[in-house]
Amino acid sequence: MATAESAAPPDDGILRTNDGVPLKTTLRRVNRRQKMVALGLVLPLFLFILVTFLAPIGMMLFRAVDNPVIQEQIPRTVALLNETWDGESVPDDAVFDVLAEEMIQQYKVREIAKVGTRLNYEQGGLRSLITKTARNIAHRAEPPWKDAFIAIDERWGQPETWGIIQNAAPRYTLSFFLAALDLRYDWQGNIVEQPEYEQIYVKMFVRTMWISGLVTVLCVALGFPVAYLLATLPMRQSNILMILVLLPFWTSLLVRTTSWIVLLQTEGVLNDIMVWIGILSDEGRVQMIYNQLGTIIAMTHILLPFMVLPIYSVMKTISPSHMRAARSLGATPPRAFWDVYVPQTLPGIGAGSILVFILSVGYYITPALVGGRTGQLISNFIAYHMQKSLNWGLAAALGALLLLGVLVLYWLYNRLIGVDKMKFG
Repeated sequence: MATAESAAPPDDGILRTNDGVPLKTTLRRVNRRQKMVALGLVLPLFLFILVTFLAPIGMMLFRAVDNPVIQEQIPRTVALLNETWDGESVPDDAVFDVLAEEMIQQYKVREIAKVGTRLNYEQGGLRSLITKTARNIAHRAEPPWKDAFIAIDERWGQPETWGIIQNAAPRYTLSFFLAALDLRYDWQGNIVEQPEYEQIYVKMFVRTMWISGLVTVLCVALGFPVAYLLATLPMRQSNILMILVLLPFWTSLLVRTTSWIVLLQTEGVLNDIMVWIGILSDEGRVQMIYNQLGTIIAMTHILLPFMVLPIYSVMKTISPSHMRAARSLGATPPRAFWDVYVPQTLPGIGAGSILVFILSVGYYITPALVGGRTGQLISNFIAYHMQKSLNWGLAAALGALLLLGVLVLYWLYNRLIGVDKMKFG
């Protein structure tokens, strides 16, 4: 009897489970277990987003300001230059002596060209200056090094050269972002405009936004009627039309783009038809490819399904009774369509517009193949710096500014219309 009484839970007014554990403790354990299970389910998705999305963007942003070359290759020269140079005259002999020593060292391990390449981003011709000087210093020149440097190239006797080296030396720099905005540091460290013949990136950003906006408007104008037909036709005809809309997704993007070259070139199908029916003379064929027109036509065709599908998915949810109710209240068919039906399709139009615009901003293959000189977008210049010029800092800065522009437009869309009103179905 005593044993049974001792096993009974204490009568202290606390709710307990059958095994005597306070109910609050049990609930905390259950909640903790559920949170751990939820975390385990979400963690793979989070890691996937981190590795494939957030980490690359972070690396791009870091690369846009990272500037290790000068500090790694000629660190003692940079340190001495910062300590002793007045910024107006030629540095003293000690700076030349240290630079000669580091140049010889880096020339022997074949790394001196990296210094020249980095300085060449700031001013053309400095790569050849660095490599020529290092080669002569390592094989033919002798001390005193100051006289030897100036004898090799008179630019070593100009403060402008040393100012460029000093400005390019910091471990982190904004020079890549300035270059992406057609600006630069002069040799005294002031921010100035690039020469007019080198001011191309701001124009390319404007062209990219303009073409992307025009392609989005064209996709809305062409996609809305198609989506309306898909939503209102009987199921059998609608399915056939849907297959035609989805057919481009079953064809390679490269094939679709090159087919437009066949259609739009001067001796292409469209020009031949217009000459045949008498719209154009054989000498007056229209150039519709390798220019902005070719880029706009090809991009509109390729991105049109991305506009049709969101609008169609929203239209399918609109009840036909809304139009009938408007008609019964005295509205004409056009008035009922414009005042009742179209406002309900705005979430689909917004979703399709955002999707098409963002895809247009980053398009690369189509402008590269059919754009020519006037149809290139900023993405083509990013690819050029990544693959050919190897100026990865400038490419990263261009990409970061492009990302910033898209985020700003997305923010404006949210302020004016509201992202919560955007629907894909």
